Amino acid sequence: MAVKQKTLAKEFSISGKGLHTNCLVNMTFKPAPINFGFKFQRIDLEHQPILNANVDLVVDTSRGTVIENHGARISTIEHSLAALTGMDLDNVLIEIDNEEVPILDGSSRFFVQAIEEAGIVEQDAEREYFVITEPIIYKNSKTGSEIVALPDNDFNLNVLIAFKSSVLNNQFATLNSLADFKEEIANSRTFVFLHELDYLLKNNLVKGGDMDSAIVIIDRPVSQDELDRIADLFNHKRVEVKAQGILNNIDLQYDNECARHKLLDVIGDLALAGKRIKGRIIATKPGHSANTEFAKLIKKAILKEESREKAPVYNANSPVLMDVNKIKELLPHRFPFLLVDKIIDVQKDFIVGVKNVTANEPFFQGHFPEEPVMPGVLLVEAMAQAGGIFVLRNLEGKFSTYFMKIDNVKFRKKVVPGDTIILKVVLTSPIRRGIAEMRGLCYVGDSIVAEGDYMAQIVKIN
Repeated sequence: MAVKQKTLAKEFSISGKGLHTNCLVNMTFKPAPINFGFKFQRIDLEHQPILNANVDLVVDTSRGTVIENHGARISTIEHSLAALTGMDLDNVLIEIDNEEVPILDGSSRFFVQAIEEAGIVEQDAEREYFVITEPIIYKNSKTGSEIVALPDNDFNLNVLIAFKSSVLNNQFATLNSLADFKEEIANSRTFVFLHELDYLLKNNLVKGGDMDSAIVIIDRPVSQDELDRIADLFNHKRVEVKAQGILNNIDLQYDNECARHKLLDVIGDLALAGKRIKGRIIATKPGHSANTEFAKLIKKAILKEESREKAPVYNANSPVLMDVNKIKELLPHRFPFLLVDKIIDVQKDFIVGVKNVTANEPFFQGHFPEEPVMPGVLLVEAMAQAGGIFVLRNLEGKFSTYFMKIDNVKFRKKVVPGDTIILKVVLTSPIRRGIAEMRGLCYVGDSIVAEGDYMAQIVKIN
């Protein structure tokens, strides 16, 4: 059964202090049209720039998740995004008048309550899901973080945290359905070890925090004088250490509240992938850095799927962007190995070319005389040549591309004389240090006949 997209029934506002800046921040959450997604708008800046909730904009994860675009920055976005996702929303505009989302009590509770009061409405469009069909794995050997996505019929999460601490060693949390987010996860507060808190205070951070906005964990001997000093810094009444190693200013809501909060963070950070997920997420020792790196893998898989689904529209009457003579200026290939006849579309992250297959192709003499079929290796080469045109087209001087790796190549249908092959090559990550990663697809009509992932090195020719 199709699920409809959802937005707020009416707008609502939340105010509070930024954790690190101590500035009063006002946020207004507004209904948004279909396919809008989650976007933040810095209404305090000139031109009121809008920042998509997009993992490509993440610039810092040291003390929360921070996004930035053209100098406009918003930090600590994960708790609000977790609330929007957990309450089953799709399209919301979030206006904010400072660079830091309020910390409130360190959970998603106040966002969830405000969403409930504002109400939720269905929209006249189906929600699109990214369905996990094969394992997606992120590992960091230095931190021990590992996040895995596995096929499942719903979005559910298992989270394990582990610290070298007698108070907080191993904890496990599970969410079997987002329908349980409000009751099981939303109220779980962030936590901090006392030695981290001391470091933050000495470095002029957490200026807007107080001892009620986080669970403070004491896992080393500490004098009452030191506790009194910290309480005084936060203008808080004096505190003592409880038997379980936390300060006596708050009570735990769950025995595994810390693990539940880490699960909350995973939900908020994965919202930056840009599409709702159907799959089981298993996260060991997650953190904002690991979460957002994993979100990048999810987004890469989403782009790969989207590029696979949509065949380019080819109209023989459309203008040609590059004819074969222009292509020869970019590529060194010549007869009988030049396999792109023209380029019909170029965008910032993809290119579309055409190869017309005739009975006069020289390879049909041996492959096969009685049943002519275009060799699969030449389909791979045609995609590679289109990718080469894409990366070379704007470079000054003479360059060439050398393919370093080709993965996940699949041949789905035969290509025979009379077919017109549409070659679409999509850039799957930004070009860095002369390395381009791309996904190539060959279409005949609306059907994919071949596909594969490419990595190429761009080399200057003397």
